[in-house]
Amino acid sequence: MGLTPQLLATVEAQGYSQPTPIQAMAIPTILNGNDLFATAPTGTGKTAAFAIPIIQKLEGSSPKQIQTLILAPTRELAHQISDNFKKYAAHTEIKINLIYGGVPQIRQVDRLKRGCQVVIATPGRLLDLMKQGHVKLGSVNTFVLDECDRMLDMGFIDDIKKIREKLDTEKIQTLLFSATASPEIRTLSEEILNQPEKIDIIPTELQKPKIEQWLFVISQKNKEELLLQMLEDPEMDSLLVFTRTKIGADKLVKTLRQHNHNCCAIHGDKSQRERTRNLDSFKTGRDRVLVATDVAARGVDIQSLNYVLNFDMAEDAETYTHRIGRTGRAGTEGLAMSFCSPGENKKLQEIYKAFGEDSLMEMEHEFRIELPQKRNSRNNSGNKDGRERKEGDHKSSKNKRRRPNNKHKGSRNDKKTSEERTENRSNSRTKRRRNASKNRD
Repeated sequence: MGLTPQLLATVEAQGYSQPTPIQAMAIPTILNGNDLFATAPTGTGKTAAFAIPIIQKLEGSSPKQIQTLILAPTRELAHQISDNFKKYAAHTEIKINLIYGGVPQIRQVDRLKRGCQVVIATPGRLLDLMKQGHVKLGSVNTFVLDECDRMLDMGFIDDIKKIREKLDTEKIQTLLFSATASPEIRTLSEEILNQPEKIDIIPTELQKPKIEQWLFVISQKNKEELLLQMLEDPEMDSLLVFTRTKIGADKLVKTLRQHNHNCCAIHGDKSQRERTRNLDSFKTGRDRVLVATDVAARGVDIQSLNYVLNFDMAEDAETYTHRIGRTGRAGTEGLAMSFCSPGENKKLQEIYKAFGEDSLMEMEHEFRIELPQKRNSRNNSGNKDGRERKEGDHKSSKNKRRRPNNKHKGSRNDKKTSEERTENRSNSRTKRRRNASKNRD
């Protein structure tokens, strides 16, 4: 692919011998100086696809000028990119500066004054330092947008455009990487890319995430109790839990600690030092459970993570995809579980709409309830206002949380069986009404 022997040796020292498809296609394109629009699933090696050729292009360059600018949506992802760059540039003189909010800026500014070739940044802090006059982008010749779809989701589009206005667009090479190719992403690519090469990686069967998806229908008040039951299973040695709010994350951590479970949280109200420390504690096994908001849906790369739980349902199908994508990475197997209360039924339907109703296997468990039926359903006569039915609460055999085989009784995807149960309940109600009428007569 045109890489130098020294860089090839460094890559090999990291344990890599064969490039992934995105690397094989992107590296020659970047070395040739072309703009690039690449879409590829998470866990396919996108960071190395742009880091390796950029490092080769920077060798021997002046350490006093910023020549490569990389934007990332979250601090965690920026850290991850920085770590990879430092590994591949270990035997070079290339200087890398990591810029993000949530920490004092003094060290970041000091490194800028001393000079660096690569700046990896989140948009907000970068704009702050630009306004203060600490960052000059006139010498940048490579501009990378990583996880661009996430940046647009987080409302960074205006920030991206403001930053790009400070670049010399006549000479710059722009690389846009994304996990998806939404219409908004395509529009942005048309605005900022100049005759780009396009790469769209469709994962092979071996590369596709092997993620089982389990659904637990449960009332909101019983979610904590069910999670505590799950944690009784010693096989669940590392669990990433997603909550909707920062307050909810802290509350859940407090509850789990009260029951002697080692756990921690990362979310937007945590300082960067706390977030880094807690993430490291989870990665090294000191904490068994990491509770996070969607700030961790991207940028958390833990190869051995086998269990993910949506304690609160994701807001949309795309967020759900990125949450469960934290497991089953690089061809490994994973299990993604979701707790769904009646109030979250709409979010579940969005996931069904995107992935199909057979995508999640509904499980039997001690607290299982029935979700509200659709208003127009003829089987909804017993629950016309769509409220949670208390009579729907019932107990069944406690789920042992093992991977299901074909005979698993927890599966309720058989629509015919479900319809028969509903019809039987309806017939029983009709029969009781007739008997009550006879008694009154």
